[in-house]
Amino acid sequence: MLYIGIDLGTSAVKLLLMDSEGKILKIVSKEYPLFFPNPGWSEQKPEDWYEKSIEGIGELLEGQDKSKVAGISFGGQMHGLVMLDANDNVIRPAILWNDGRTGEETDYLNNVIGKEKLSQLTANIAFPGFTAPKILWVKKNEPDNFAKIAKIMLPKDYLAYKLSGSFCTDVSDASGMLLFDVKNRKWSEEMCEICGITTSQLAKVYESYEKVGTVKPEIASKLGIPESTIVAAGAGDNAAAAVGTGTVGDGACNISLGTSGTVFISSKSFGVDKFNALHSFDHADGTYHLMGCMLSAASCNKWWMDEIIGTKDYAKEQEPITEDKLGENHVFFLPYLMGERSPHNNPNARGTFIGMTMDNTRADMTQAVLEGVAFGLRDSIEVARSLGVAPERTKICGGGAKSPLWQKIIANVMNMKVDILEVEEGPSLGGAMLAAVACGEYASVEEIASKIVKVKKTVEPDPELVAKYEEKYRVFKELYPACKPLYDKIVGK
Repeated sequence: MLYIGIDLGTSAVKLLLMDSEGKILKIVSKEYPLFFPNPGWSEQKPEDWYEKSIEGIGELLEGQDKSKVAGISFGGQMHGLVMLDANDNVIRPAILWNDGRTGEETDYLNNVIGKEKLSQLTANIAFPGFTAPKILWVKKNEPDNFAKIAKIMLPKDYLAYKLSGSFCTDVSDASGMLLFDVKNRKWSEEMCEICGITTSQLAKVYESYEKVGTVKPEIASKLGIPESTIVAAGAGDNAAAAVGTGTVGDGACNISLGTSGTVFISSKSFGVDKFNALHSFDHADGTYHLMGCMLSAASCNKWWMDEIIGTKDYAKEQEPITEDKLGENHVFFLPYLMGERSPHNNPNARGTFIGMTMDNTRADMTQAVLEGVAFGLRDSIEVARSLGVAPERTKICGGGAKSPLWQKIIANVMNMKVDILEVEEGPSLGGAMLAAVACGEYASVEEIASKIVKVKKTVEPDPELVAKYEEKYRVFKELYPACKPLYDKIVGK
């Protein structure tokens, strides 16, 4: 049988076709526009997601036996606010995860409702990108739109609704809305009251691997696939990527070096750190996970290469950074180009170079960027370790993970074994795997992960280099507290 995984990203939708054995048969990507109506705002049209997804599925299935398509599922950009009226029309463009307009609403939730209360209700505190602050923003600034709301959903759930007619979401994606009781896997009625909405405006919640329905007959006819094709709930992009990298079960870890950077640790038990520095979410395998999210990771290197140095040859720029230079760099980079989420939760944080001298080279600056991202990710690992969660190895994925140098830096900064996968397709593969479980091809997410996900090599930490990076990390930890008052002045607060 054939399974389709749909990764609904911020710049494009990526569609993947997988067979029963986990072999990837084809991948298609379709871009759509991103809109910035005001500084710091970020929006997209849900209609564009659907149009490009349907177009992409058609292209994906060209030359394939369409009668064998058994299931479709998703990995999707999290936190976005999609609102439909009583006639199922989109009320306004979706407000995305990286939208920064909700500063006042976030402050209200954290400081008036209170972080302790939020953590009790949802296991998390408010961040500007979360969905609940966006709802409050619409309520205050667009009351006419707020009054029209019949359904509130997340980006990937809009696709599921359009394909199947099922008003659904999954536990992992719902966890990032600040409306969800993560521990008990249900909506928090008290949080809904705080935001001025009702649970009836929110979707039915499923586990990520559960069937939510089948494709509508008219869509099945248009695509040439069986009307029995199952639509599974899917997962938020990070949880779907974790499935695709086999980061399931207890204590497994995945580090993502994408546009943003994440540390994702799966856990069979529920846990929250006392400062809420990490997100505590439900996982797509039926358990829980802790996640630290940096807003800028591989995008820091892209910025440095594309905008500052002016090159696309990333590998060539890393060639002068030989092994003897690792752990010896005196230049530090704070990777806060978009502000920062984990663990600082400070939208005013800014990217910063420090420690330069006249003898520093272009390569030293490049190395500082790579190391700064690694140190920033370690901040989240240290929070997990404080909770007694201390994985000894990690998978690694994302565009930045293709760099052997960055792999080595991560292994030694973290003092963890880094497993490099044979196939790394992130949320799209995770979505296809969830579809296969929903169709009964595999009994569980853990089973399919154990059979499909393969490690091709492991990067081992070097004790001598680990010790050097330990000293550097101690310095790095002191830089943010020293710079924080200056960041507030720079931003004008």
